[in-house]
Amino acid sequence: MPRATNGPATKARKRRTIASAKGYFGNKSRLYVYALEASQRAQKFAYRDRRKNKSTFRQLWIVRLNAACRPLGITYSRLIAGLKKANILMDRKNLSELAIHDAPAFEAIVQKAKAALA
Repeated sequence: MPRATNGPATKARKRRTIASAKGYFGNKSRLYVYALEASQRAQKFAYRDRRKNKSTFRQLWIVRLNAACRPLGITYSRLIAGLKKANILMDRKNLSELAIHDAPAFEAIVQKAKAALA
């Protein structure tokens, strides 16, 4: 009697791995061992970068704010200090969106921050 190898489950597992590596270049999308390695690596990066994303976006908002407030005669750090003093509770994401889409409103907020510092 032949030994039991649980062939269907093994085949399904390998098919799942190959499917998750769809679109990868070369052998990584075709051969099981390479596909397994590549998809595990991709999952590791995806997990790490879901957390990293938060700091990356915060950096982007800060850069945008700095670029938007410098022509108005204030730096980013002075803007944030002024907002804290003026008791204006807006996060960096919304401030950044305001600077991009509604310049007059952003300018008004900057003026309030400047007044609070003076």
